[in-house]
Amino acid sequence: MLVFDGHNDALGRLWCGSDNPVRDFAQPVGHINMPHAAAGGLGGGFFALYSPETRAPFDFDSFDGGQFDMPLPPKLDEAQALVAAIGQAGIAAQLQAAGYIDICTDAQSLARSFVSDRMACVLHLEGADCIGPDLLALDALYAMGLRSLGIVWSRPTIFGDGVPFQSGVDGDTGGGLTEDGKRLVARCAELGVMIDTSHLTMQGFWDVGAAGLPLVATHSNAYALGRNARNLTDAQLRAIAQSGGMAGLNFATVFLSDDGWRTGKAGLDDCIRQLDHMIEVAGEDHIGLGSDFDGAPMPEGIAHAGELPNLVAAMHAHGYGEALIAKLCNENWLTFLSRHLGDG
Repeated sequence: MLVFDGHNDALGRLWCGSDNPVRDFAQPVGHINMPHAAAGGLGGGFFALYSPETRAPFDFDSFDGGQFDMPLPPKLDEAQALVAAIGQAGIAAQLQAAGYIDICTDAQSLARSFVSDRMACVLHLEGADCIGPDLLALDALYAMGLRSLGIVWSRPTIFGDGVPFQSGVDGDTGGGLTEDGKRLVARCAELGVMIDTSHLTMQGFWDVGAAGLPLVATHSNAYALGRNARNLTDAQLRAIAQSGGMAGLNFATVFLSDDGWRTGKAGLDDCIRQLDHMIEVAGEDHIGLGSDFDGAPMPEGIAHAGELPNLVAAMHAHGYGEALIAKLCNENWLTFLSRHLGDG
């Protein structure tokens, strides 16, 4: 079963920790790489451009023991964020030149690449920190292949507020889109850049919906099972379905359940429980996968992309039929993106 994944941080991992990204992407290092993708049937996904505060490899040991409540970090300097985003877009270009990925900007290239030996890559900006009020950086990134944008990570930008790492509260933690944020959303709609509401406050989520766009949360789980600000309420899940949008199951242990938040540990059964609830509320046509590979601690049984068949096996064992599994693993994302990307 081929998988199309709603979110990964492989480009950020390579930018922060590799002096030869092309060489290292060919090695079984990290969550996503060519050997693991081949073993696990990962045919493609959204590859994030993420701007960290410091250029250092992410330490997953920081999740050991749980208890992750922390305040929002401050805004990131625009120039600093742009260096990271451009650098990671450059790595994507190198991986494409090496024959490992295809940067897909239309429905035809996505369909071809997904069933090829290359991974289909939809470039995604995770947090618009690198874009100024003139929006010129957006047009530059679009020219580099960007087709998806998350307005915020878990920190504020000039466009809106992100939600904090906080348990016991939903995403109603701050204001909605600013006037600059509404202009950013409008410009993305003109260009054909998908808006991702993951990490955005609840009011920001509703503001995106009010703009008439499909509501998409590429890597966000159900608040009913994991009570933290990153997850979606049932009202949000219903709105995603009503708008013709998508939500992707985030594999991160801390967002799968309350126990996962407390301990940093989770398993395949937690993924299935989340899928059950998300399907019940939003419907089986609006749910996919959004792993957060290379950006978060993974559950037992899915240590990396090479173990994706374990999740598929768990779906089978739980009683999901082949047609539903195909929708969750790739068809729902590919159908949605065929509408979003168009003919180019």
